Amino acid sequence: MQQRNSLFRNFSDERILRETSFSWLGEVKRGKVRDMYFREQEIVFVSTDRHSSFDRIIAHIPLKGQVLNLLSAWWFSQTRDIVPNHVAAVPDPNVTIGKRCSPIPVEMVVRGYITGVTQTSLWTRYQKGERDFGTFTLPDGMKKNQRLAEPVLTPTTKQEDHDRNITPEEIVSEGLADKGTWEQMAAYSRALFQRGQEVAESRGLILVDTKYEFGRDEDGNIILIDEIHTPDSSRYWKLDSYEERFARGEEPEYFDKEFLRLWFKEHCDPYADTALPEAPPEMVAELAQRYVGIYEQITGEAFPVPDEGDVVVRVEQNLKSYFIT
Repeated sequence: MQQRNSLFRNFSDERILRETSFSWLGEVKRGKVRDMYFREQEIVFVSTDRHSSFDRIIAHIPLKGQVLNLLSAWWFSQTRDIVPNHVAAVPDPNVTIGKRCSPIPVEMVVRGYITGVTQTSLWTRYQKGERDFGTFTLPDGMKKNQRLAEPVLTPTTKQEDHDRNITPEEIVSEGLADKGTWEQMAAYSRALFQRGQEVAESRGLILVDTKYEFGRDEDGNIILIDEIHTPDSSRYWKLDSYEERFARGEEPEYFDKEFLRLWFKEHCDPYADTALPEAPPEMVAELAQRYVGIYEQITGEAFPVPDEGDVVVRVEQNLKSYFIT
């Protein structure tokens, strides 16, 4: 493990994927983590090493993009018997070719536990006295991090500025999806979450909550898109210590990215300062190690650390081999 940490600290700059600019590939749109190239039949998703918080990029974490891309691809392969997905190919460790489709503008958030600290989290809303959540009602007397009697759906809108909680009735009345589409997405989401929890438990983890996105392909079929069960889209806790820590009123052990965010809050005003300080190399290395560690724990496979060399050159070569040769 110490050898791995040393490896991440000594990662050369050319091995870190900050951004791509492949003009030959098509129109590009840059998200927080991924560069997306839109072609006639496909969308090319390039997962970079960008790490976002405070609505800006605060660091670049070696191999983060590869972890997210390969772990999502692994989960897509583990769940294709439940619902078709958009994956056409994975021509590079950082790249997924997705079949182009019409996105359904609803995020299907599934929760297995009552937890969270944000204003829209289940626990925050519960603390404020909310009990009726539209499609389910929670009893009085629940504790933070308690397992729910059964997983619940708390869908949100999928918007550029901010997501908002929405009920199935509002989804239909606002024209985001018809009743049949909602019911199918709900069934798919519950089945995917059940599979995810089963696999996570077999690996010593708890899949606490996650989100799914769906679209329609050219034949009108509902398919799973975006990503699935990555540490950026899902919350994981350690299974073996959960019961004991919950009984003591302690927070579960979890995959933690928060330490880097807290460092920035302590050393600058990340919302207001024009320039931010460089993230400490030891913290960047530690976060890289944690990403790789959760990939290996979930998949049961050794993480394929790439050879040295310019990662942008490698990605472009692999994409040209896929599309041109």
